[in-house]
Amino acid sequence: MKGAGAAPAVKNMRNRKAKIVATVGPASSSPEMLEKLFHAGVDMFRLNMSHGTHEDHKARFEAIRALEKKTGVAIGILLDLQGPKLRVGTFKDGPVTLANGETFRFDLDSAPGDKTRAYLPHKEIFAAAKPGVQILLDDGKIRMEVAEHGKDYMIGKIITGGVLSERKGVSVVGAVLPLDVITEKDRRDLEFGLANGADWIALSFVQRAQDLHDARKLIGDRALIMSKIEKPAAVDCLEEIVDASDGIMVARGDLGVEMQPEEIPAVQRRMIKLSREYGKPVIVATQMLESMIHTPTPTRAEASDVATAVYEGADAVMLSAESASGKFPIEAVTMMSKIVVETEKDPEYKRLIETSRPAPRGTIADAICASLGTVASVLPLAAAATYTTSGSTTLRAARERPLVPIFCLTPKIEVARRMSYVWGVSAVVTQDLEKVSQIVAFATDVAKKYDAVKDGDIMAVTAGMPFAQSGSTNLLRIFQVGSE
Repeated sequence: MKGAGAAPAVKNMRNRKAKIVATVGPASSSPEMLEKLFHAGVDMFRLNMSHGTHEDHKARFEAIRALEKKTGVAIGILLDLQGPKLRVGTFKDGPVTLANGETFRFDLDSAPGDKTRAYLPHKEIFAAAKPGVQILLDDGKIRMEVAEHGKDYMIGKIITGGVLSERKGVSVVGAVLPLDVITEKDRRDLEFGLANGADWIALSFVQRAQDLHDARKLIGDRALIMSKIEKPAAVDCLEEIVDASDGIMVARGDLGVEMQPEEIPAVQRRMIKLSREYGKPVIVATQMLESMIHTPTPTRAEASDVATAVYEGADAVMLSAESASGKFPIEAVTMMSKIVVETEKDPEYKRLIETSRPAPRGTIADAICASLGTVASVLPLAAAATYTTSGSTTLRAARERPLVPIFCLTPKIEVARRMSYVWGVSAVVTQDLEKVSQIVAFATDVAKKYDAVKDGDIMAVTAGMPFAQSGSTNLLRIFQVGSE
């Protein structure tokens, strides 16, 4: 990365505020493809630990870091842990058909199942089961309601029947399972990811704030923690989870299995709103351009879905199989970027962003950054810059959604990478700066090299004094470029 006073080799200030996260997989792992995806608009890459070996992901880490070095732009890497997977056992004579109204038994007997019962190797489910709890099988295609249970079995009535085959997934609705959010596989994947410099760790199937506290004991400050909201139990205590997290992912795929489809839009909107209130960056994910796995253009409904997330104020939108295993990864990224750009051109978007600005919390730092938002709406501000060693100043500034470029100036490359999916932010690595005059000079130099300002324009800078002290944002400097 470049030092103070040096511009990136690639000017990565996108012509949009919302960011794009793309999942890396067989269709996108080569260095050449990763570079094409970056230039098409990817701001952060996601490595899904549910698929691929450590050897596969090691090569992806190295290719992304080589791309970062080549472009001079800090690129974030999100390591997505698989989390606890619940599955039924095997069947003696192959798949069974479960009809509406029939009863079916799950137990801890490892013998192959039949039309009346099956092995369920998860005692945690039996511990949480109670009458009225629903058991969803095979991505919700089959639904069963618990009628009777014990410490090693449960019997339920089939509400929605279907064909059940072995090893299909199991979800539980109406109970919080006593599961460790980080499994033994996750622990191995986590250590691998941290050793290779993952910037964000996504926790799957978070159910309560304690899951975040437990994970932080393992992760420490080596990476930021993103909670994937994909269970109704998490929605029930959403505010506590958002508060305990560094970032949020609206994981609509699994959430849509356990909740009714008509409930998801309101839940998504609530998650985005709450994340912004707490100043936590939020990604909307799953099935955004799913038809582009197989076709070079999306449906109109998918384009509208992406636009809705942008209108609602999401920091980023994410591609999963579209970029990991689809036939048109570059086209998917390009299309997503076009949708975001067009949405942000809409005057209604600007009105929504400005009127949805959350009230500042009662801290000096929030008051300073709220003032930045006010300045951006009152003065013809051309750009804003934040000087930060932890990223907190930048996150607070982005929370205000000033409709001008935000430059994150930081002496730490890991902080610059962590900011890569934050709304409106372009991160630049600098040397340690010791005076306000140095910050103003460097901010001006960077903004000019990005063609964001010219002499005579108005800029604003926020920082914390004393410098290098996390969470101390207390400075707002407004100046005219060329007069300092």
